[in-house]
Amino acid sequence: PVLDTEDAWVSVEGPVSIVELALEQKRIHYPLVEHQFVLCTVLYATMRLSLKGVKPLALFDSKGKNAFFKDLTSIQLLPSGDMDPNVLSIRQQFLLKVVSAAVQTLCSSQKDREVSEEDYFPFEKGKNWPTLAADLAQYLQICEDLVRRHYVCELYSYGMDHLGEE
Repeated sequence: PVLDTEDAWVSVEGPVSIVELALEQKRIHYPLVEHQFVLCTVLYATMRLSLKGVKPLALFDSKGKNAFFKDLTSIQLLPSGDMDPNVLSIRQQFLLKVVSAAVQTLCSSQKDREVSEEDYFPFEKGKNWPTLAADLAQYLQICEDLVRRHYVCELYSYGMDHLGEE
């Protein structure tokens, strides 16, 4: 990008401006950032929903694990479309655990007292965990419909038929 500067600023001495520093930075490899985002989302869901027995790095193959420890500006080999069926099974189980835990948390909080999901998770207004799990399914190469069907089944099993119908 072309940056126009006023004449008064040209003769100023001092540290380099933040704009010039930003322009000198290497460009990041965006798929690698997305890969890191998936790991952060998995870790946050595990922590927030108190999921037990989850091994976050087990959700990734060897290429995916190696990519986590590389510089974001480097171009890394990321997992391809061909995945090990065992890894896909672990991913599917994780997503279903997220949905089950979210529905259980919502239902138990509503039975204790009449509160909404936003009241139970005050810092996460608008965060819908089952929808987040369905979005995460795209990144993890799991069928979204499977996650959505499990969500509906969980709603029905907890007696929230009106939400299940929606």
